[in-house]
Amino acid sequence: MSINKDQVEGRVKEAAGKMQEAAGKAVGNTKQEIKGAVNKTAGSAQAKYGDVKSDLKDADRKADKH
Repeated sequence: MSINKDQVEGRVKEAAGKMQEAAGKAVGNTKQEIKGAVNKTAGSAQAKYGDVKSDLKDADRKADKH
């Protein structure tokens, strides 16, 4: 399985969003909490997109071998 840019960037954004969301909760800042949740979701979606790209690329390589 290969790793691509979308997988890495997505997981970094997801982690940053989780931290932002937790920080917003800790200080009672709803706006930061919501921004964190949005960033977490966007990062997760980007990572999943990267996962699908990787899976398709791997499947294509496997098909070429046969």
